[in-house]
Amino acid sequence: MAKIQIFLAVFPSLASSALIILAMFLFSGCYTLKQGNTMLGYLGHAIPLEELSASADSDPANTAAFVKRVMDIRRFAMEELGLKESKNYTRYVELDRDYLAAVVSACAADSFTRHEWRFPVVGTVPYKGFFDSEDAKKEAARLKAEGLDVWIRGVDAFSTLGWFRDPLYSYMKNYTDYQLADLIIHELLHATVFVRGRVQFNEQLAEFVGTQGARLYIESRYGTGSGEYQSIDRSAADGLAFRRFLSELGAELETLYSRTDLNREAKLAEKERIIKAAQERFDHEYETRFQSDNYRGFAKLPVNNAYLDLYRLYNEEDNFFADLYEAIPDSPPEGDDPGIRRLRTFIAAAAVLNNSREARKDPRSVLQAALVL
Repeated sequence: MAKIQIFLAVFPSLASSALIILAMFLFSGCYTLKQGNTMLGYLGHAIPLEELSASADSDPANTAAFVKRVMDIRRFAMEELGLKESKNYTRYVELDRDYLAAVVSACAADSFTRHEWRFPVVGTVPYKGFFDSEDAKKEAARLKAEGLDVWIRGVDAFSTLGWFRDPLYSYMKNYTDYQLADLIIHELLHATVFVRGRVQFNEQLAEFVGTQGARLYIESRYGTGSGEYQSIDRSAADGLAFRRFLSELGAELETLYSRTDLNREAKLAEKERIIKAAQERFDHEYETRFQSDNYRGFAKLPVNNAYLDLYRLYNEEDNFFADLYEAIPDSPPEGDDPGIRRLRTFIAAAAVLNNSREARKDPRSVLQAALVL
């Protein structure tokens, strides 16, 4: 559990969600039985938001406000952004912890070669989810014994791609409007657009649409001059600074791993030196890089390739989605915000990927072609 807690402290955006798809729990023997039963148990205990709002509660005002916020975000996502109509996030599950599942990721120790798991329907995925953190630790130990770098992270939401009604969880009641909007829009995007076997593309697309959609939601409700909106800019600036730091570290390690004059043992030793030096530099330069304390824990983490590769999974290096989004021409005024119109156009084009065989080979080219208006 310690690693999960630390991860959430220094990965405020990445830790929000993962595409832990139901197919993972419907196949693979014993894994199926335990994970599937737990998930279906959660879904079976979910209650409609209307009942939650009307039920006895120790903090009824907060509960009522939560229900109102969720319903408003859902309306914004589906009616204004054009995400797929669904019953997702209309039900609620009470949990006694602040995360939903523990997810294991793994990577080669001397390269950024990802370890992947294969499942029916969804294809290969670079992580495996467990509702019991002890099961995640056992899987991590098994992979470490094979010589892999391993990381366990906590996630607070997943998508079943419309097969079930994805619920809300009790810990979400304390999320800010921006965090709640980011999470819901991210997951609704997964239910709207999914390219089989292209997890990295799916995650990066959902990450972009989630953050951009949440920003537009806050702008539409509070205005760009509000404290709520300005806090997004501060958080985004820190997130960008952190991603750049990790990108620089990753590039340094890539250079090391490509060397042919060093054997594996020498590379691993140099890798540890590089990471330690980077963490010391991170601590020393923290005040000049960041505006908040969100990333201070990084220097104390047992950073490895699996940790660093997660940022490659969720964050694009070349601003592909942002550049496509900004290139969408302004349309004639229709009575709504031009930013909302632009994102709605972007999402509609992305939905074309669902019915495209070519998207499995090259989803970026298909999306780019769909946006040529």
